[in-house]
Amino acid sequence: MKQNKALKFETLAVHAGERPDPASGASSPPIVQSTSFVFRDTDQAANVFTLKEKGFIYSRLTNPTVSALEEKLAALEGGMGATCTASGLAANMLMASTMMVAGDDFVASRKLYGGSMGQFRDSFSRAFGWKCNFVDPTQPDNFKKAITEKTKFIFVESLSNPEGFITDIEPIARIAEGAGIPLVVDNTSATPYLCRPLEYGASIITHSTTKYLSGFGNAMGGSVVDGGSFNWMKRKDRYPALCGDTHGYRGIVFARDFADAPFAVHNHAVGLRDLGMQQQPMNAYLTILGLETLHLRMEAHSRNALKVAEFLEGHKHVAWVSYAGLKDHPCYKMGQKYMRGGMCSSLFSFGVRGGFDAAVRLVESVKIFKHLANLGDAKSLIIHPASTTHSQLTDDQKIAAGCGPDVIRISVGIENPEDLIADLEQALGAARAQAA
Repeated sequence: MKQNKALKFETLAVHAGERPDPASGASSPPIVQSTSFVFRDTDQAANVFTLKEKGFIYSRLTNPTVSALEEKLAALEGGMGATCTASGLAANMLMASTMMVAGDDFVASRKLYGGSMGQFRDSFSRAFGWKCNFVDPTQPDNFKKAITEKTKFIFVESLSNPEGFITDIEPIARIAEGAGIPLVVDNTSATPYLCRPLEYGASIITHSTTKYLSGFGNAMGGSVVDGGSFNWMKRKDRYPALCGDTHGYRGIVFARDFADAPFAVHNHAVGLRDLGMQQQPMNAYLTILGLETLHLRMEAHSRNALKVAEFLEGHKHVAWVSYAGLKDHPCYKMGQKYMRGGMCSSLFSFGVRGGFDAAVRLVESVKIFKHLANLGDAKSLIIHPASTTHSQLTDDQKIAAGCGPDVIRISVGIENPEDLIADLEQALGAARAQAA
């Protein structure tokens, strides 16, 4: 289905990227579990290999089921193209490899998912010679101060994991534009239903599709969405992969020859070809199904999260609650600006009185909340980041990322909120009793 910009989000979530199967008429996208695809003739084969004609060659590069998901994601974000990957961290890798060479650097918010922080700090520098300059995102000017001649992009999360910090995207996008570099926004926790970073000046969007987009904890994946607005050719000396001749595609300059979505085309033709982190068709199919209910789930997630956060805020065993939907939260105004209807998703953190030991006891005492390392499921989830997702950070880095020893991260699901509140009430009581 060709994107119709007049269609509303809910309609696009159901229909974008989906067409009746030409062979059977099936209305649900088929799971094309095939490694490769038969060509009509040698001319068509040659044209597809040289990017003169669209078509399917090998599922590492493109696959019909994955392509349907990519079209849907691009439509929902308001972008021009997308590339799906095996995971969210694979999406980071694909995105960065398209822009950077050894010796380059980039600037990133210090309030990030622990996996991204570890990847940026350790693996990127060790394996590829890419340096990440982490900054405090509460003051946008910090990003400007950290930019060097070697800086290739700025990276932030729209809604940070696990703290729930909402980034002031617009001024950071202006800083990136002034420096001639793109702003990359990880929109995993907010989703395009609640936040549309491209509308505030971002150039590229990344996702862990494993989370809210899939929605049911059954499909790993990531994505990179090309906003189509960044003028790569204006900075052609800075981005040789996009603006120079590419080995293997003689004479093609991606930013010139695929001007609408050069980043997305390059990510398929070169990135997936050489790095091989493609998403699997079955996972893409499950994510397509999940996206059809994204708008319904995000409304329920946000509504329930606010009720749970209000309960925790008034609880005597809770020291603090960091949920941007609460009116006294420092990010409340940012939530009203960037999040649809002020809804702030379902991911947030809170501090338990009694520190590390009390936090661990709480996690071990819940009955409805599931103790696992994911977020964005229809089910409510809970974890203690300091001992799990962010355990590889130093104590100072944990605190800077919003996951000190007392911190609990929850992802509120779509169950009845009264049941969730009762579960947390009994768990807080049990944790306190054990500490006494």
